[in-house]
Amino acid sequence: MTARIIIADDHPLFRSALAHAVGKVWEGAAIIEASSAAGARTALAEAAADALLLDLHMADSTGLSVLMDLRQDYPALPIVIVSASEEPRVAAAAAQLGAAGFIPKSSSLDAMREGLAAVRDGDLWFPETGEGQDDDLARIASLTPAQRRILAAIRQGMLNKQIAYELSISEATVKAHITAILRKLGVNSRTQAVLLAAKLDVDQPVADSAKA
Repeated sequence: MTARIIIADDHPLFRSALAHAVGKVWEGAAIIEASSAAGARTALAEAAADALLLDLHMADSTGLSVLMDLRQDYPALPIVIVSASEEPRVAAAAAQLGAAGFIPKSSSLDAMREGLAAVRDGDLWFPETGEGQDDDLARIASLTPAQRRILAAIRQGMLNKQIAYELSISEATVKAHITAILRKLGVNSRTQAVLLAAKLDVDQPVADSAKA
């Protein structure tokens, strides 16, 4: 049976490099290229895939939240993060949030093929990070999809009324969700929730604790 591999990255030249590596690992595979997270979702809706190679930084996705959302909707799909960010905390967070592998974009083609072959064979592939489990990430991952959407809106600076309008729900429902979000995250304010959620970002350092 022909393997079906989706590559989601907004740089055409890098997609071509990944496609070359994929072709060496999954010979004869059907390779579907997408330039956005939405494009990857469209490809996944059309037919099942054997693996998704995912960049964390595209026009419609910035950070690890896209991994959480895809992991929620496609729990059996091996997702390999291919990222320009080489911070140990990002690779460790990707592993904790359910990625099957993490390949820095600076990797040689040989290293990319080695990592992809490991994932193909059912193994995990991550660089040594020296990082432990992050309890804050575990709390964020415990949020429901609706709660994550509201948290994302809070991070954008939206007021309850704006969130209610955007999501077509009542302000009372928004307030109830925010109360649940704060409780799950173990924080006392929207500002603390925003600081903690910054751990999903990949292009800036975050504080050791949002609750300090």
